[in-house]
Amino acid sequence: MYKRQGVRGTSLLGALRTRDPGYVVLRRATRLTLVASVVFYACRYGAGSPMLATYGLFGTIAAGSFAQLPGPAPQRARILVTSLPVVWALIAAGSLLAWSTWAAAGGMLVIGFVVAFAGVGNPRLVGWASAFQLFYILASFPPYQPGTLPQRLGGVTFAIVLLAAAEVFLWPDPVPVSYRQRLAEAADGVGAFLDAAADALTDPHAGPGGRDARRQRAYDVVAALDLGRNPPAWAPTAAGVQDRALRICAAALREVLAEADRLAADAPPEPIPDLAAAGLLRSGAGTTRAAGRSLSPGAPPVDLDDLDVAIGRAEAPYAVGGGAPDVPRLCRDATALALADQVRVFAVGARVATGSTPDGADDPSGLFEFARHSPWTLYWWQFRAHLAPRSAHLHSSLRLAVALAVARVAAGVLQLTHGFWVLLATLTVLRTSAADTRTALRPALLGTIAGAAVSGPVMLVVGEPVVYAVVLPVTLILAFGVGRLLGPVWQQALFTVLLTVVFAQLGPEGWRLAEVRLVDVLLGAVVGVLAGVAMWPRGAGHDLRRNAARLLASSGDAVERTVQAVLGGDDRPDRAIDQVRRRMVLVDSSYCQFHSERHDPRRQQVSWDVVLSAGHRVVPGVESLLRRNPPGCLAGWPAAAALLRDTAGHLHSAYDDLADEVAHGRTAAPLPVPGDCVDELNRVRPLLGAADPASVRHLVEVDRWLAGLADTLARIRPHDDRDVGRGGQE
Repeated sequence: MYKRQGVRGTSLLGALRTRDPGYVVLRRATRLTLVASVVFYACRYGAGSPMLATYGLFGTIAAGSFAQLPGPAPQRARILVTSLPVVWALIAAGSLLAWSTWAAAGGMLVIGFVVAFAGVGNPRLVGWASAFQLFYILASFPPYQPGTLPQRLGGVTFAIVLLAAAEVFLWPDPVPVSYRQRLAEAADGVGAFLDAAADALTDPHAGPGGRDARRQRAYDVVAALDLGRNPPAWAPTAAGVQDRALRICAAALREVLAEADRLAADAPPEPIPDLAAAGLLRSGAGTTRAAGRSLSPGAPPVDLDDLDVAIGRAEAPYAVGGGAPDVPRLCRDATALALADQVRVFAVGARVATGSTPDGADDPSGLFEFARHSPWTLYWWQFRAHLAPRSAHLHSSLRLAVALAVARVAAGVLQLTHGFWVLLATLTVLRTSAADTRTALRPALLGTIAGAAVSGPVMLVVGEPVVYAVVLPVTLILAFGVGRLLGPVWQQALFTVLLTVVFAQLGPEGWRLAEVRLVDVLLGAVVGVLAGVAMWPRGAGHDLRRNAARLLASSGDAVERTVQAVLGGDDRPDRAIDQVRRRMVLVDSSYCQFHSERHDPRRQQVSWDVVLSAGHRVVPGVESLLRRNPPGCLAGWPAAAALLRDTAGHLHSAYDDLADEVAHGRTAAPLPVPGDCVDELNRVRPLLGAADPASVRHLVEVDRWLAGLADTLARIRPHDDRDVGRGGQE
């Protein structure tokens, strides 16, 4: 018997570890239980104030369970304490507007939208949004007692300060791998592959197996940078300088890896010891690793001098040189220069992410212009960009605000005793798409029915408040620990039992409290479902496809205008590039919200991180290309102009076709296949004639840039579920 119990206990622990690795959920539930119990007992029985107890307990639950805060324990504690003025303002507003149902509903409409839309500037604020909504919701219901505002604020303040202290001192959560650490690891893996690619140029026959292993590791660590693979609280999705710099760093590393792979595939059959491309690769490898290390706290900033010297050395033969141009070598050098440009972007991005402000020499393309502006300016740009009909954040914020306002009106008109449960149910059920709303509805209803079926008879039999005071910690740990591990139905059922236990100590309502809870949840669920179905029911997935299609279309236009500028037929494509930048903002936002939704498996899959990289490749790529190939540099070469116009036209059409395919899931025309340097030689050889070496260099570099863009398009193309890759997918 003893042995059987031991085996059962071991299997239970094993199941617990499987459901809760590192006991993170149970650790947080225990911490929340201790804080909530201390706050409730001290306020209800120590101070003898039901008002203090109500706001103290719900302040603990809102900040400790509904809020999803980013960062390690000290950072979360700091966020809790610094958010107190906002919490006070929301409770004060709700208390003052509680005199009228319509005033409270109007306040709910405004506050609901503002709190939800604030996540535009920093999506990690979305983790606080539900908690902020709850503070206003709780205070906006009768009784209208503005004189109790000090007690309400005191209870919430006591709870949040105690919770902040518990975050730091009571079993702090293990710190997960940060995005900066992932970037540093990716930089090390890419640097190792760059060294291997350089070896392939100078000694093609040495160690191909080792190169393959480095290549695979590089792709694995770069794939880990996809935003969808990182917890929302840790992913760099904010509009601030550091997060924007980290996103640019990740996109630059993807392009460095793609260029290195292309260069390794173009390795000559025999070694070329003085190949400039090999020197660029080795310098790029060292700079990439140093930039990755600089992201660690206290590390020195990366030095760009060696990389700049290598770039200058590689560019020098372009301006001089005699005899027949060595087109394969020019082709490899052009690829290596494109790679070095992206390494430089990564290094400057690492500097910006660690607090430096780039000057004109560090950032000639203006890619990091945002680092010269204040955080408030950056947030304003983000807000302004999302005040647009196609913004997924705008849709989501309006949907939530209207649903909560309607629920508040319904609860007030029907004079429900615990009307805030209606809004809590609406907040629980409503999602950013109709499919997600329907998915959340079933567990909310089943759990509430089960919880009411249990708590109703218990309250009918047990009438002593002391019993509920004794079992409060047990119901807290069950609701926020066990329930979360067992699933949504259990969580909702145990939360219903918890609310019954709490309000049995605050008022004399008896067994009918379970009935009230059930009716309120049903009403809130109906409001949430109606809002989810009636207002932008397709969610961020639809917006993401549409915004991505617009980004691809504008990118194709910018590419063709750039080629026209090189051929002397147009000015610099600055306006087209600005349009690409603006559309990248909306794609960024839709992408972040998209990962919080349930996705239809019948839809084709898209590598969304690569879509974002397409915009990144166009914006700095145009600046770098025009720096070495100024507008009009190929104006006097009609044959080259015909070749580039034809290539750019086909590429523009490919961008448009892919945009249509991404938006509607239709099969587009075949994408252009990027060629290697042998293909480049065959394309360019008939045009050489008496062309000077500088013109040949311009032609090769522009054509290789177009080939790289075609390669990026090929990586974006939607694919079947059987071929889903590692990146962020729909």
